[in-house]
Amino acid sequence: MIIVRVEQRTEGMETVGERVRRLRLERGLSQRAVASPGVSYAYISRIEAGRRQPSMKALRKLAAMLGVTPEYLETGTDLTESDRREFQIAEAELALRFGDADRAERQLERLAEQARAAGDLMAAARARLALALAVDARGEHAAAVAAFEEAFALERPSPLVRIDVYATLGAAYSALGRSEDEIALYHRCLDELEKLPDGTTAQTRYRILLSYALSDAGSLDEAERVLQAALEETARDEDPYMRVRVYWSMARLAEMEGRSPAALRYARRALTLLEATEDHLHRARAHLLAAWIMNSIGNGAGAEEQLDLAETLFRDSATADDVARMKVERSRCATLAGDGAGAANIAREAIDALGDAHAPILGTAYAALGNGLALQHRIEEAEAAFRRGVDLLEETHRWREAYQACRAWANLVRDAGRQQEALDLLDRAAELALHAPPRHAASPQMK
Repeated sequence: MIIVRVEQRTEGMETVGERVRRLRLERGLSQRAVASPGVSYAYISRIEAGRRQPSMKALRKLAAMLGVTPEYLETGTDLTESDRREFQIAEAELALRFGDADRAERQLERLAEQARAAGDLMAAARARLALALAVDARGEHAAAVAAFEEAFALERPSPLVRIDVYATLGAAYSALGRSEDEIALYHRCLDELEKLPDGTTAQTRYRILLSYALSDAGSLDEAERVLQAALEETARDEDPYMRVRVYWSMARLAEMEGRSPAALRYARRALTLLEATEDHLHRARAHLLAAWIMNSIGNGAGAEEQLDLAETLFRDSATADDVARMKVERSRCATLAGDGAGAANIAREAIDALGDAHAPILGTAYAALGNGLALQHRIEEAEAAFRRGVDLLEETHRWREAYQACRAWANLVRDAGRQQEALDLLDRAAELALHAPPRHAASPQMK
């Protein structure tokens, strides 16, 4: 008995036989012209009609005659299984940014497991890194750190190639109050980059990130020294983004040192450069930084304008932390406008969004809540909010903000007629002020 295998056609897909016929006709060849020993023109006729499935030997001979690879003839693509998986991971990464995040994450989980089972650790790690970035964007920093560590166990990415990964992991450490881990991470990256001939530009990026981590940890002098090194490198670098990052970090550091006018000048320089780059996400964050500075100098109306610009630019690209920062600054604007109820409501939204993560932002949010409640003369609730805010800001070495919140708390208690408690709080505020750098501390010269 002779068994004839009939090729099955999948809806919308070209069969092997159809592909052979199409390629042959495109090249102007007859079935006889394509035939070779072991692959007769009659055999080719049956393949094209879908009545025979070609053997691997026949596929190789036909592919050679038609000028394609055997893989293309069989599947319609030259991609290997590894290449195909890499393409699917790239598609899922794009979907995370622009499409169905839930579906993309499920696909990445599946692809990570498939790659690991196939021994393709590079692809498995890439899929895990994409998942970690997605988890962090939702504000789930502890889960994100665990996901990054799982990916690193498969294959640790180069700090030269994946700055986004190390920057996000560092920010997650910061959100969890693990400043020592964040600082150590950036130092390791810098050590690795010093051994690479083309790592100079990336070193500048990591020095800027390190300056953020050091300033958050209260090491403002060291942060300034690191920034000075970054400035010297940037003077030789024509990349406008690098200059933006340096101006941005200088604005942030100046504001933490209490030099708000200088901070605002640096922020405006960053914004001017960003306008030329059309980078909407970083422009939005620069406007958010400017709002923070303007609120600190009492310019609530100016801060509102900056926040409106930031919100327009963010669109759907804001992370959970970006949203929380926006709410904190909106609350501070409401306080400056005398709207206590509005300030308190927005601050609560920020606190709810943050959960227990990102202590520095959370401390500022509680301080904003205290100010909003104080405007409503809700003394006990305001005190509880100030107490929580000052403790968090002190723990995270945000000395200037802790000092300001403690002063506001002292004023609230004094107005309630509790003079001795107010004096005790002013003593605590004075101790916090001793940790803060002088308002006219020296700063690196901008090139």
